[in-house]
Amino acid sequence: MEASNYDIEGLDLSADRYTVEQNLIRNEYRALDDRGNTVLEGKQKTFKLKEEFPFVDADGDDVFTVTAQQIRDYKGQYVLTDARSDEDVVVLDHEYSLLEQITGATWTIRDPETDAELAAITSRKFVGLFRTGLLGNLIPHHYEITDADGGHVGSITGQLSMKDRYDIEIDDASSVPRVPVVAAAMVIDAIEGH
Repeated sequence: MEASNYDIEGLDLSADRYTVEQNLIRNEYRALDDRGNTVLEGKQKTFKLKEEFPFVDADGDDVFTVTAQQIRDYKGQYVLTDARSDEDVVVLDHEYSLLEQITGATWTIRDPETDAELAAITSRKFVGLFRTGLLGNLIPHHYEITDADGGHVGSITGQLSMKDRYDIEIDDASSVPRVPVVAAAMVIDAIEGH
C-alpha cells in the first residue's frame, strides 16, 4: 500500500525535517518546521484509564488521536485515529523486553487492517544503559527509522538541552507514511518517559 494512503486530511507533513519540543513539565509536544512554525501539537491527556494523545494542527483543529488499546498496555499497542473520518490510520506497537536497554527498543508502525509492517523506529543499541540513573534523561536519545524491508528512511536525534528537544529527519519516505512517523516520535517519547 502506498505511503500516501496513510495521510490525514488537512495535515501537511511533507517536509524532510521537523524539530519536536516537549514542555518542560508535562507531556505536551509541538512539531516545528524548518522556519520554526508550529505544524502539529499534541499532549497526553491526564486522568485517563487508557493513555490518550490528541493532536491538533497549527490552527488548533483536531487532526488525530493516538490511544492505548489496554488500560495498562505492557504490550505497547497504540492506534492512531483520524479525527475527521474516525478511521484508524496505523497501529504503533512495541513488544517490551528486559534486554532492550542493550539491544535497543523497536516500535513498529503497522497497517490497522492487514497488520503489515510499514516502518520501524528503533533506539540505538546500548544508549539505554547510559540513559538510566540520576542524569539519564539529560542524555539525548537516538532512533533510526527504517522501512518494512529494513532500509534506512531517517533518524530521530535528541539534542542536549533542559527540555526534551529532538530532530526528525526523513531521508527517503517514498515507502513510509510521514504523518505516523512524526506522531510516533512524539508519542514514543512520552510513553518511554523521556
